[in-house]
Amino acid sequence: MALSAGNLYILDPMPSTVSSLKSQLLFRNASQSPLGRITQAGVLRNSKGVYPLRVFGSYALVYLLDGSGRYRDANGVNQAIRPGDLILIFPKLGHSYGPGRGEHWTEIHLVFDGPIFEMWEANRVIDPAQPIHHAEPIDYWLHRLEASLGAPRKPGVFAPPLLEVCRLQLTLAEMLLGGSKGAGRQEDMAWASRACALLESDLSHEFDLYDLAEQLGTSYDSFRKRFARVAGMPPAKYRSARIVDRACELMQGGNLTDKQIAESLGFCDEFHFSRRFKEITGTSPRQFRRSLPQTR
Repeated sequence: MALSAGNLYILDPMPSTVSSLKSQLLFRNASQSPLGRITQAGVLRNSKGVYPLRVFGSYALVYLLDGSGRYRDANGVNQAIRPGDLILIFPKLGHSYGPGRGEHWTEIHLVFDGPIFEMWEANRVIDPAQPIHHAEPIDYWLHRLEASLGAPRKPGVFAPPLLEVCRLQLTLAEMLLGGSKGAGRQEDMAWASRACALLESDLSHEFDLYDLAEQLGTSYDSFRKRFARVAGMPPAKYRSARIVDRACELMQGGNLTDKQIAESLGFCDEFHFSRRFKEITGTSPRQFRRSLPQTR
């Protein structure tokens, strides 16, 4: 990242506020864990941004705390950036970002690498085609990003990089899943809980998602999009996963055959049950049964 020199930053026990921030290097880290590491972090006030397009060579996130500007990349994304926007940087993707004429830009950024983040990208948890996300309130997510580095982080005090990577994964996952801690997020979670309860209400029969959307007072298309945004998967996939979860419970009981389980969960035959089970779990029902601990 375009960091200027600075002192080690000692995290305060209370959340920082945007108005109190100064440009500073939070830390540099050469230590590695099996999953990866956070290599660098910092705050930049009145940054000039990154121009022209450049390839950074590592993963990074840039969270805009104050100001405005624009992000562009080699995939053709060209998007205005506002406070609360999260920019994800990918190792091989040319990109530029920063303020335009008459604008200012204050950010916190973290640089990270390792196999766990490569797996996130390979499974499209993070996607170069969708590098921009939004998360508010800003002071809350600023504190969460700082806390990913450990608190307090003092010179001479060892901070295991594995813990930092795990904290960053949790924070990043929550930012990607809506990133809101206000009333809107609470409303989304309450709505999703009701939708999930309806999706799981009867796993033994075919289910009409259009009827479910009507029960929730919305069109099917609006229901599908909102559910996917809040839950991280389409409603049909969520219901299929819950059906397979129930099948696993029945197999662990040890009293039913695959054919009986298929019938109890509404599959037309054992073959279709086995195929759907493998699609979702990556293993066949027979292999799953063999993996269960022997109780006799």
